[in-house]
Amino acid sequence: MGLIKAAASAIGSTMHDQWKEAIRCENMTNDILMVKKTTPNGVISNKSTIIVAPGQCAIIFDNGRVIDATAEEGVYTFDSSSTPSFFAGQFGAVFKEMWQRFTYNGASAKQQAVFFFNTKEIIDNKFGTAAPIPFQDWSHPIPNQMTNTLTPLRVEVKCFGKYTFRIADPALFMSKLAGTADIYKKDELVEQLRTEVMSVFQNVANELGTAKYKVPVLEMPSQTDEIREMMDEKVFDAKIRERGIEIVCFAVESVTLTDDSAKKIDDYELSSNSYMQQGRMVGAYSNAVENAAKNENGAANGFMGIGMMNMSTNGMMQNAANGPWNQKNDASRMDLSKQEEAKADDTTAEGWNCECGHVNPADGKFCSECGKAKTSKKVCPKCKMPNDAGNKFCNNCGEQL
Repeated sequence: MGLIKAAASAIGSTMHDQWKEAIRCENMTNDILMVKKTTPNGVISNKSTIIVAPGQCAIIFDNGRVIDATAEEGVYTFDSSSTPSFFAGQFGAVFKEMWQRFTYNGASAKQQAVFFFNTKEIIDNKFGTAAPIPFQDWSHPIPNQMTNTLTPLRVEVKCFGKYTFRIADPALFMSKLAGTADIYKKDELVEQLRTEVMSVFQNVANELGTAKYKVPVLEMPSQTDEIREMMDEKVFDAKIRERGIEIVCFAVESVTLTDDSAKKIDDYELSSNSYMQQGRMVGAYSNAVENAAKNENGAANGFMGIGMMNMSTNGMMQNAANGPWNQKNDASRMDLSKQEEAKADDTTAEGWNCECGHVNPADGKFCSECGKAKTSKKVCPKCKMPNDAGNKFCNNCGEQL
């Protein structure tokens, strides 16, 4: 038993009427994946006509086993005396294996039917991340001073978009999912795929964030071609293919940063752009002045805030001068300190006054007149009262030291 394809000219309008009672599946829309068709008595008679439309695949079952199949569009005549035409269309090798090995447990005996499969790309399937997923954003690299390399800024995002899929292996699809149901719709499959599809997309997002692609986090929606290429190369949908279907494409429509990640990027850009820092402070200053003027009871508080912003601005300006500038100032302060010390030493360079009033050489440790040890205090030349070394006038009599 098998299918014999009619001549191409036979599909024309002149012979269209004779196939009004033919076995066919019309209006196989985007939401229908498989449809079972048979005759009222469950028997496909010899010389029956079977029409396969573009984007369809047809498999004929007889008493629970496959007797023929085709994925090539056209008009066929069922001939019980011919051999199967399994090599028609893109699934030729698959159909041959089905004919040799496939027996479906759920098929009822003594019944013949044609199962039509929608082999077109099934579009408009929405996906979204229920929870934020991690992403490595190379548009905001962080320098690693230990290794002298750059690492991406780690952020978290929520992504929403659409994906497409298609039936890649009708035999697997039928045995794993559809069975011998009269009709199998997309809704039955999409719900089951939800978790697996998100797992696939997580792998896609991870790959986009690698050093090979370095896709900026907010530019994911423009990477449709790269995602398709990546899917073909990495086969992230291997588990889904075990059911006879494959993910064809992801189209990311929107990417939303979490609040923490948005703040990370704002802080990154603010710290790397001094002009942005100044602009933000000017804007805040202007808003504070306006709010203080509007607030009758809180003007003092408003202007207090302005004062605090001025202090903050001064701090930012000072921080902007870090590095060699501060090192230079520190060196200058050290030199000045040394100069002060040297100046203090000069005041006693000609000698030091003992409590007895005798002037001794600067390098002397004891008074040559009375023998008393040298002291760090200044002795008043008039009243002989010891004074602190930093005093310019005597604490007792006011004499200039």
